[in-house]
Amino acid sequence: MTPDLFDSIDAARPDEALAEQLADGAVVLRGFALPAQAALLDGLRQVVAQAPLRHMVTPGGFTMSVAMTNCGALGWVSNRRGYRYAPLDPDGTLPWPAMPRDFERLAAEAASRAGFPGFVPDACLVNRYEPGARLALHQDRNERDFDAPIVSVSLGLPAVFLFGGQSRADKAMRVPLVHGDVAVWGGPARLRYHGVMPLKDGEHPLLGRCRINLTFRKAG
Repeated sequence: MTPDLFDSIDAARPDEALAEQLADGAVVLRGFALPAQAALLDGLRQVVAQAPLRHMVTPGGFTMSVAMTNCGALGWVSNRRGYRYAPLDPDGTLPWPAMPRDFERLAAEAASRAGFPGFVPDACLVNRYEPGARLALHQDRNERDFDAPIVSVSLGLPAVFLFGGQSRADKAMRVPLVHGDVAVWGGPARLRYHGVMPLKDGEHPLLGRCRINLTFRKAG
């Protein structure tokens, strides 16, 4: 990741970001994270240095194609015991890294812009997608507070976000996401199924051959 390239990226102001409505309670804020990209990538380096990315194992014994880590008071983990949030990194005995203030600030601003004021995340899932990695349709149900929205920040290579309905069988919309886009869903859309199609190969000027997704939640 090369911060000297930031000046070459045209960054729109957050209040000028285009809001694309996906459904009642769900919106994509196009380019919303661009003004904060330098701070986000700096915070990302700090988090990964303390809690390296790793490929977790599902309860069924399958290794996830997406590499993950966490920051904040709680971190999402998966192993043979199931999916859950935990205050400690299971690869050690230390708490997850503190959530960078710029992460928390961006998540709160995006949630407010999408119609969910007062959002204070206590968990940020960091996902790294390399070419071919995908995320199957699923619901976010491990959180205690379904009243809070999900805020998802896309960095790096473009991806196709799948946004479905309340049932796994419902047809999912295909929503292109690019560097700087922020998706927010809550309220009536909070438990809609969603996922990510296999990432296509490419080269991003800041992140190379990968996509980073920061997903903010109120888990505890």
